[in-house]
Amino acid sequence: MFTLIWGAVRTRTAQVLTVLVLTALAAAVAAAGPWFAYAGMNRAATADVTAAPAEQRLLSVRQIADTEGDPRAAIDDLTSRVQGQLPLPQADPVTGLALPLTARLGGGNPSMNLAFREDFCAHVELEGACPASPGEAAISVAAAQRLGLRIGDPLPLRASLASAPIVLTVVATFTYNDSDGAYWGNSLFEANGGSLDPAFTPIATFQREQLGEPTVTFDLTVPDELLRGEDGFRLGPVLREAEAGLAASGLRLVNATGPLLEAIERNRHEIKVGVVVAMAQTLVLTWFAIGLAGHYTGRDRRGDAALLKLRGSTRSATLRLAWGQHLVPLGAGALIGLPFGYLLGRWLAGPVATVAEQRAALLLSVAAVAAVLLGGLVVLAVVEAVALRRPVADLLREVGSGRGDWRGGLADLLLLVIAVAAVYQARSSAPDSGLALAAPGLVALAVALLVARLLGRVASQGGGRAMRSGHLRLGLTSVQVSRQPGSERVFAFVVVAVALFATTLGLALGDNRARTERSEAELGAERVLTVRTPTRTTLLHAVRRADPEGDQAMAVVVDRDSIPPVLAVDSSRLARVANWRPVYGPPGLLAAATAENPGPDPTPAVTGERLTLRLRNDSREPVALGLSLQHEGTGEAVQVRFGTLRRGEQSLTAPVTGCRAAPGCRILRWQFSAPVDANGNVPPPPAGSAVTLRELTQQGPAAEILGRSRLGDIARWRSGTDVAALDIATVDEGLRIASDENGFGSPDAGIHVYAVDSVMPPPVVLAGPPPGEWRFQEPSMSSLGDQPVPVRVEGAARVLPALGPRGLLVDLETSRRIAGDADVPGEFEVWLAPGAGPGVVEALRGAGLVVTGEDTVARRSSRLAEQGPAAIARFGLLGGAVGLLLAAATLGVAGAVDRRRRLEHLRVLRLQGLPLSAAVGTAYAGAWVLIVAGVVVGLVAAVIADPLARVAVRGFTDGWDVLPLPGALGWPAVGLAGLIAFGLLGLVGWLSVLPLVRGLRGGMTGR
Repeated sequence: MFTLIWGAVRTRTAQVLTVLVLTALAAAVAAAGPWFAYAGMNRAATADVTAAPAEQRLLSVRQIADTEGDPRAAIDDLTSRVQGQLPLPQADPVTGLALPLTARLGGGNPSMNLAFREDFCAHVELEGACPASPGEAAISVAAAQRLGLRIGDPLPLRASLASAPIVLTVVATFTYNDSDGAYWGNSLFEANGGSLDPAFTPIATFQREQLGEPTVTFDLTVPDELLRGEDGFRLGPVLREAEAGLAASGLRLVNATGPLLEAIERNRHEIKVGVVVAMAQTLVLTWFAIGLAGHYTGRDRRGDAALLKLRGSTRSATLRLAWGQHLVPLGAGALIGLPFGYLLGRWLAGPVATVAEQRAALLLSVAAVAAVLLGGLVVLAVVEAVALRRPVADLLREVGSGRGDWRGGLADLLLLVIAVAAVYQARSSAPDSGLALAAPGLVALAVALLVARLLGRVASQGGGRAMRSGHLRLGLTSVQVSRQPGSERVFAFVVVAVALFATTLGLALGDNRARTERSEAELGAERVLTVRTPTRTTLLHAVRRADPEGDQAMAVVVDRDSIPPVLAVDSSRLARVANWRPVYGPPGLLAAATAENPGPDPTPAVTGERLTLRLRNDSREPVALGLSLQHEGTGEAVQVRFGTLRRGEQSLTAPVTGCRAAPGCRILRWQFSAPVDANGNVPPPPAGSAVTLRELTQQGPAAEILGRSRLGDIARWRSGTDVAALDIATVDEGLRIASDENGFGSPDAGIHVYAVDSVMPPPVVLAGPPPGEWRFQEPSMSSLGDQPVPVRVEGAARVLPALGPRGLLVDLETSRRIAGDADVPGEFEVWLAPGAGPGVVEALRGAGLVVTGEDTVARRSSRLAEQGPAAIARFGLLGGAVGLLLAAATLGVAGAVDRRRRLEHLRVLRLQGLPLSAAVGTAYAGAWVLIVAGVVVGLVAAVIADPLARVAVRGFTDGWDVLPLPGALGWPAVGLAGLIAFGLLGLVGWLSVLPLVRGLRGGMTGR
């Protein structure tokens, strides 16, 4: 038997190679699946961990402890308790202390934590000395500007308004080195809401009795491999058990890893399901292709079977002979596909990281290849068994017995019913389960079966009519298509393969487009630099200095913590720099609104050494007056104190420091209060107090800053919005400020009159529904300082870049003028236009900006490509491409097997007078009709399945849904899929017909 099998294999090399190629293709995809899945899950988890904010990678154990004057012992005690109860690697933990206090500020009482943090000075950029002695402190540059403090100044902090101050000495100011890093992931050591950045001090400072009950913290960054869940480790259950144990010990575990772990698990699930579906589709197509190959190549084996039957062989022996001929190419194809699958999976998704996962991937890939092998053997065994049941006369007959019987029609009907069920499930509430996952392929199969039946009937009836009417080429082609055994199955296979390839190509292109659109929406520009600079003023000044033309760079501040979030842009550059989309609204709307009403003319800048103020004081009790300035180049706040006023007309002179450098200082606000009390508080002025400001001049050099015309213009001044205790009015002599009897407000704050040097209320563009607070009062935003600022909604947008579906778009120049010296939160960015070169970045650095990060649309899109949906799209496209290759191989088999018989028929027709051109045209048309019809119907089937089965680009695993996802099968995808399918199948068809044409031309030479 072995000799017979080997002889059959050697004499039918073409058939053996065909089955081998089909098996190798399927085995490669099957073997690649597990390797791709494990590597893809690891890459997706790595991308999730990398993109997650620092706090989602941090575990913080906290306890409010009574240090009893020994803060170090409290930290050591917490550390030892945590190490015994938290079953995780604890390399390089960071400990600290934090105590909420209140700072003294003329405009209010902002909270400010006093903190100790291990290795603080190594994680900041200091101007001054690192705090080393008790009572020394370092404060952030932003906090120093808001408090008006410099190095060497005292910093009074209080636990409450009535408590005695804790006075520290500012020895340094700092800026964060890596504010988004894990070291700063604990919210106790950063500003929150309207609070100031903490003041950092040595641990010895906490030995004071007033600081004896701080929050002790033990912060641990979870290793990436534990977050990714390598080697089957599941962090979530471990942390839930540890949290219960720590709580029983009086410790609080702050665990923010939940969203990150959920994203990782969603990616795992998405990739597993997507790979299994793609592999299953490829396996089904492969088994069908192997069955067709066995059907076509079985014509040669039927003669062998007939001879064996005549010689008395049993059916099982005959089946073993036929099956043995298939076992060789199937086994060889499986062996070839196994290593190629490993290489393919590695090429698509990279290596599998751990030994355990490598072992699991290897076992699964071997099992998948075995499924290909066993399934192919079963399919071929069924094909051979059906053929061997036929009588010897039928086995020896060259012509097929017909197009099919009732069994074929019943099978087609059953497949149609299954397709309808799949469509129903895909459109139901469970579109990602059961038959719904295979709905696009089943819809394409239903279309293919219906059109195949129709094509056969049309070819059968139209062939005879064409022959009778004299259209020989058309008639012969139709007769060939209608009488060729198995042509309907080949046609259906081509249709399904083309439809699945077009669908997977459309999903891959749609996923790429979705990632690009999301990246553009999240960034706002082609390139975005994250920069560090003290104030919005320095940011705006530096960008305008680096790009004076305004077409390559734009200053941006993003405040995502405000309600609603705020995006402040240099609106005059917005249309030229940003990647603007129609959903953002008209790009020039904000710039036009700002330019149309820029506000009052600028007041002359203060550049002198002293200011002289003429005024009249009508107050019955002592009051004080101050003036806040801001340097227009550096944004630094400058305080001018005119001291306590006497009654009546007077002129007061006060020194000014920090305004002589160009371009000088602008006026922010007048501060009207009672004299500072013994505790350093700034009480509001007594009720009924009033002053009239007449003139403000400077000396060194001499100049008028505020004359009667400017002081008497009410449009240049506004009162605060958080108290009702202030009246401002313009009189002939100047500006009158009065404190009402109905006053209320903070017991430790004066009342302010703000200078207006921009449009009020500022124009904004609103995305999303108005905030709930706007229902009861006029539109305003509270992100520009301690008091809400009224705004004017100039337009609406569905979405805003960098913010999403909810937020406000404001002009940066306007907002920074309104904010003044307030410590306004926000991330400082510079958006770069597509054509901006490296010279712009160097110019920004030369203007004083420190570039701390850079992101691009392409880079962010590549990071998103590691998520589960993108990985599924890539592997699905691989399956679709292999399906198309299987269809091409099947067409090649069909053409090669029928070539000898068709050549004999055409030669006989040539002897009967058929022209050579008609014979050659018939040879080509017979193949091309099947190819063209299959590709066209396949594309149509894909277009039909797209809405019917609700084929859609998968959303992002983190739930991002700001922009609608692109369609799964746009016309570009259909066109590209059609070109590729026509090119590949057309090449195979041409190569399969070429020997037939050569035989016609060579065999009939001279006739």
